[in-house]
Amino acid sequence: MNQNINNIAVLTSGGDAPGMNACIRAVVRTGIYNGANMFGVKQGYQGLIDDNIIPMDARSVSNIIHLGGTILKTARCKPFMTEEGMQTAYNHLKARNIDGLVVIGGDGTFTGAKIFSEKFGVKVMGVPGTIDNDLFGSDFTLGYDTAMNTVIEAIDKIRDTADAHDRLFFIEVMGRDSGCIALRSGVASGAEAVLLPEKQTSIDELVNQLEIGALTKKSSSIVIVAEGHKAGGAYDIAKKVKERFNHYDTKVTILGHLQRGGSPSSADRILGSRLGFAAVNELFKGTTAAMVGLRGNDVKVTSLEEALTKHSFKLEDDLLEMTKVLSI
Repeated sequence: MNQNINNIAVLTSGGDAPGMNACIRAVVRTGIYNGANMFGVKQGYQGLIDDNIIPMDARSVSNIIHLGGTILKTARCKPFMTEEGMQTAYNHLKARNIDGLVVIGGDGTFTGAKIFSEKFGVKVMGVPGTIDNDLFGSDFTLGYDTAMNTVIEAIDKIRDTADAHDRLFFIEVMGRDSGCIALRSGVASGAEAVLLPEKQTSIDELVNQLEIGALTKKSSSIVIVAEGHKAGGAYDIAKKVKERFNHYDTKVTILGHLQRGGSPSSADRILGSRLGFAAVNELFKGTTAAMVGLRGNDVKVTSLEEALTKHSFKLEDDLLEMTKVLSI
């Protein structure tokens, strides 16, 4: 073990994601196994500012691997982005001689970690925890697989009632900047159309596609809308479409935070465990201001700079084409 790392803290920040608890468990037990003292920070960066830092042992993380959410809780913390807030956070870490920090979260979390590391020399490792799957350096982010399964299960149930009543459903899924959930759930659920932030689809195109389905005697239609689509959310788009196309009874469902909850899938439990284990081992090696992620089936290290500035996810051309071809 790197003798310069003796005390490690872990926190979760930003939006919660299934699998965070599996990651916390791996971080704590990997640190203890290697002789480090472990701490948990409650409420993310806000907990650093408020000195809400608790010691953790192996039993602190018993029976949590199957739980959704995060036992450490999370928050979005604007004060941490100020010089004064970061100084206060650093003082609290220094008072406990904490010399390593593992942060689990998305781009906002990593932005804070990068600045914190640069300003105060704190050794930081990031784990990508966001259902949006939108960080460069990892094929999949923690929580994405579970969120996808949740979305597809919901769409399958909506399809049943849509088919029973000859209905057109607009289903809004999370994805302010990334259409990853929308695209893949659309293909997996057999949706008739998918509206993505990265691809402009006009109301004319959408209406034309729905009219073709009606002419070929489709008994229902499902349109998946990513919340970040430029034409607006599901309610706005449904209203515009209804003015032009009234073949079906039209309904709207916003899945919202349902997508964040639930027991993590086996894939997210394993991913969280692998990345938590790797993050601590990288700290022991002296790595800092970096993120661990899964590429192929190997854990790789990416600098926080790259993770935040490089394009995170390219929508697959074949999946985009499939949303048209398979929806006829």
